[in-house]
Amino acid sequence: MSNTLIGLCGMAVLVGLILVRIPVGVALGLVGFAGYAAIEGWTKAQFVFGSVPLELASAYTLSVLPLFTLMGALATMAGLSGDLFRASNAVFAGTRGSLAMAAIGASAAFGAVCGSSVATAATMGRISIPEMLRANYSPALAAGAVAAGGTLGILIPPSLILMIYAIIAQQPVIKLFAAALVPGLILTGLYIVTVFIWARLDPVAAPRIPTGDRHNTLRTLASVADVGALFLVTFGGIYLGWFSPTEAASVGAFGALLLGLWRRTIGRRAILEGFTETARITANIVLIVIGSTIFSYFVVQTGIAQSGVAWIKTAGVPPLAVMILLVIFYIALGCFLEGIGMVLVTVPVFLPLVVANGYDPVWFGVLLVIVVEIGLIHPPVGMNLFVIRAQAPEISLRAMYIGVLPFLVAPLVLIVLLLAFPEIALWLSRKI
Repeated sequence: MSNTLIGLCGMAVLVGLILVRIPVGVALGLVGFAGYAAIEGWTKAQFVFGSVPLELASAYTLSVLPLFTLMGALATMAGLSGDLFRASNAVFAGTRGSLAMAAIGASAAFGAVCGSSVATAATMGRISIPEMLRANYSPALAAGAVAAGGTLGILIPPSLILMIYAIIAQQPVIKLFAAALVPGLILTGLYIVTVFIWARLDPVAAPRIPTGDRHNTLRTLASVADVGALFLVTFGGIYLGWFSPTEAASVGAFGALLLGLWRRTIGRRAILEGFTETARITANIVLIVIGSTIFSYFVVQTGIAQSGVAWIKTAGVPPLAVMILLVIFYIALGCFLEGIGMVLVTVPVFLPLVVANGYDPVWFGVLLVIVVEIGLIHPPVGMNLFVIRAQAPEISLRAMYIGVLPFLVAPLVLIVLLLAFPEIALWLSRKI
């Protein structure tokens, strides 16, 4: 049996294991180990299986992951999301659909200190959906806005998926964060425009809320100045060269802890829960990264990526057509796999193809995160929808599916913009 055929069989087995609910990290490790053994023999496979965990566990670059995770966990425990929603609502007050716009704006701001889409959707859903329902908003609009806003948690830096991509693709985390910032702001604006159009077409779905007193508005905005300062110090320090990503993550985590103590919204139990949650998430992700690394060794030995590049060149497929096909493939794959699984399974195979067609791997990382975002809100998986369903059981799943459909247009528009103008993502990263 040829190496390429072994690789294709391994990919099929991997997909089968994931579909029957074997944990992604375990499935990647098992297939990678067995496939590597089939090609190189058991002795070499055992060496790889034993050395990879030690290499990753001692890698300095991996330390950024638990620190940014801790920053997000402490920010959640400190209750910063409530103030961010009120401040965002103050900005959009008087506009039809202001509460839905505020949910999206607050999600973007919370994503800047969280890094997780699911955590952002759960936190903002708990705060904003009851407010929207009390104001007689359409349940579909309320759920759709929060689900879409939650996806910003993995695009606005820091992003767990971008950090994982950086490890797998061996790209600088700082450049990926810089590249994702402008697209993240553009997508936030596109989501808000979606709410604006929805409210104009169906005014009943988004009643107008009276504008509050200007002094109260300024006071509300001032209440989140400390959160803005945390973001500026953490990520401004990265972009200005004051901190390495790991140092910035430690500053951010410590800053989130200080904010909680200063506001008196976090106690000993909440701090312990934050550290416990960080340990749990980090352990799960590190296991997945270890499995993915072993799987990557197997993919390299099969030569699948090189064969794909050679076939594309022989067939004369234009680079833009290759990227469009990859985007379609990822959107379809999002019906079955969650985001981290998609990244870890496909990047070792597709990244050489992307680079061979002249695209920047940093740019591809941003594009990949946007496609993963679509998978978080489109049926039938739509992880964010099920998270919101748990927070707001009074909203039917059918209403959630209807509500999220208009918001799927925004990331597709952003993908078109990135394909047409790659500098949207690259200009800031090239300045670092």
